[in-house]
Amino acid sequence: MFNRRTFLQATVLHVTASAALLRAQSESVWGTPVIDIHHHWRPEPDANLRHMNGAGIARAVLLTFGAEDSGASAMPTSRFLRFTSVAAAATDAVEQLRKSAAAGTRGFGELRSQVAVDSSEMRRIYDLAAELGLPVLLHFQDYPDASGGPFNTGIERFPVVLKAYPRTVFIGHAQSFWANISADVPRDVSYPPGRIRPGGLTDRMLGEFPNLYGDLSGTSGLNALNRDPDFTASFLARHQDKLMFGSDCFCRDGHGEGQPVPSPLVAGRCIARATLTTLQRVATPEVFRKVVWGNATRLLKLA
Repeated sequence: MFNRRTFLQATVLHVTASAALLRAQSESVWGTPVIDIHHHWRPEPDANLRHMNGAGIARAVLLTFGAEDSGASAMPTSRFLRFTSVAAAATDAVEQLRKSAAAGTRGFGELRSQVAVDSSEMRRIYDLAAELGLPVLLHFQDYPDASGGPFNTGIERFPVVLKAYPRTVFIGHAQSFWANISADVPRDVSYPPGRIRPGGLTDRMLGEFPNLYGDLSGTSGLNALNRDPDFTASFLARHQDKLMFGSDCFCRDGHGEGQPVPSPLVAGRCIARATLTTLQRVATPEVFRKVVWGNATRLLKLA
């Protein structure tokens, strides 16, 4: 329950926060303001802000699930906007999302359901997104691992979906989406290592379909960026208007405290900081600014 005390905390934060100051603080860390396209809602308002402030992030898209909307909607708008998710197989999934849109959500996601990406359950959500002009953030995972799954299976059929729904804006994310940055995709490996073979499905889809964007968050995004630095530099330059930074990080302070993910790539680290550091090292300043700020603010029509 979002109680009066929590609401007052959020209100005080909203009143006292200066958007210009917060943007300047983010610039002082990374040379440009940063927006996180993939920040999972934390029930205590201070916990959301602690992670953002620690990682040098000016704004964030809160990913909420249904009933969490009421808490997220009271967060300061100078720093937060929200996407809403539902269980795609629920009979009232479309009605839930329509209500969330009326209440101010700016997108649908992270959609992480155990159905096929081209299933009837997902297609009705794509129709609603096109009708309302809201983007859809999809978690692609074709096989289960320690995090659960599978979710939104059948990424090899996703080009047909992209072609069938040209008015729907899709944002791709997670294990299968980023494993397919390479033309060689080993099965049952969440985070494939080694050099990237050009011609991967994700690379091709980003180039071919104007309604597809990429969310570089989480261990999957960080792994894709670090596998093959030479390929990464060209990939970022090639899709500089289609890629967006996200954290998908559960550390507490933006420096790695309490990081629960055991993968050696991120254990004890803040995924947001690690991803931003990699992007800053590999991308040109112009491309870096687009990926961490410009593309998301343009797509979401933010001032």
